[in-house]
Amino acid sequence: MITDFERIEKAILYIKENFQQQPELDEVAKQVYLSPFHFQRLFKEWAGVSPKKFLQYISIEHAKALLHKNASLADVSFETGLSGTSRLHDLFINIEGMTPGEYKNGGESLLINYSYAETPFGDIVIASTQKGICHIAFTTGNDNAIEQLRSLFPNAAFSQKTDIQQQHALQVFTGDWNNIHKIKLHLKATPFQLKVWEALLKIPFGNISTYSSIAQSIQTPNASRAVGTAIAGNPVAYLIPCHRVIRSTGVIGEYHWGSARKTAIIGWEAAKSEAASS
Repeated sequence: MITDFERIEKAILYIKENFQQQPELDEVAKQVYLSPFHFQRLFKEWAGVSPKKFLQYISIEHAKALLHKNASLADVSFETGLSGTSRLHDLFINIEGMTPGEYKNGGESLLINYSYAETPFGDIVIASTQKGICHIAFTTGNDNAIEQLRSLFPNAAFSQKTDIQQQHALQVFTGDWNNIHKIKLHLKATPFQLKVWEALLKIPFGNISTYSSIAQSIQTPNASRAVGTAIAGNPVAYLIPCHRVIRSTGVIGEYHWGSARKTAIIGWEAAKSEAASS
C-alpha cells in the first residue's frame, strides 16, 4: 500500500518534471490517486506549502536562473511556462517582493545605509533601505561583513551611515523591545519564510520555542524541517529572534553565528526577563 510520504514524493517529482506545463491541482492529484481536496490538504501537511505555491517556487527558481543569463523577460516567461510577462511580473511580486526587472538588476537604484555597532554578543553590521532594516549580521571582520552585504545586493549603492531606522533597531540589544512596532523591515523572502519569521517575532523576550512548535503555530505541523530551513535563512540577526528556537529534545541546536553565541543570548535574555519580573 502506498504511504502518504510516497504520494507526496511522487507529486513533488511530477511538479518538478512538468512545471513548464504549469499543471493544475486536479492533474497533479490524479497522479497520486487522490481527490484534489484530499491532495491539497495532504501536500500542505507534508511540504509546508500548497501545491500551487510549490509550483510557483519551482517556476521562479527556473526564471531566476534564466534572468542571471540575461534572457529577456518574454523568453523567461515562455521558458517557465507562463502565458506572458504580466504573469511573470505577478509571480516575482508574490514570491520575491520585487519585479523581474528589479531582480535582474540586483538592487540597482537601491540605496543602502550601513553601519557597525557593538552589542552584548559581539560586533554587528546593520543595514537599511528607505523601507526598513534589510540586514543584521554578527561579524568578526568588517571587510568580510560588507562583502557579504554587497553580494546580497550586487548593484545597490552603499553609504556608511547610521539612520533613524538603525537607531530604533539597535535598542533591542539593550533588552528594550517596547518600541519594536517602530522598527520596519525590508526583506526579500518567500511567503513561507515570512510566515515563519513572523512567528519568531511572537516569541516573548526571555522565552524559547521549538521547531515543531513553530510549525504548529503556522498550521504546518509536518513541516519542521522546512521551518528549520526558513529559520536558518533569517537575514536579520537577533531582531528576528531565531536564537529563541531550540530542538524539542532541549538541545540548543545550530545557529548561523555560532551555537555558543546562541546559548549566551538565550541566557542573557532569561536573566533580563527574570530581573524585570522580580
